[in-house]
Amino acid sequence: MKYFLISDNVDTQMGMRLAGIEGVVVHSDKHIREELQKAMDNPEIAVVLMTETLVSKCPELVYDLKLHRKRPLIVEIPDRHGNGRTADSITRYVQEAIGVKL
Repeated sequence: MKYFLISDNVDTQMGMRLAGIEGVVVHSDKHIREELQKAMDNPEIAVVLMTETLVSKCPELVYDLKLHRKRPLIVEIPDRHGNGRTADSITRYVQEAIGVKL
């Protein structure tokens, strides 16, 4: 089982490569979707790491995959610009997932 990184900057990619995690650097929405689909279809990949910046460019796709696919696990990681999450991001995700307002 492997980790795979989809990043928007080379710094994050280089740091992950030092930890033995391969990945790609993408910037356009089209390339984000293509690389995410390739990673989702690869049976060797167990965890896909994505920077928050990229997730914010296609949140519907990422959240749909998180809710409807068992593997691989998609994990948002902060990029070099820090944590871009709002205070209620986890609450909002749970509300969308189960359809109940908390």
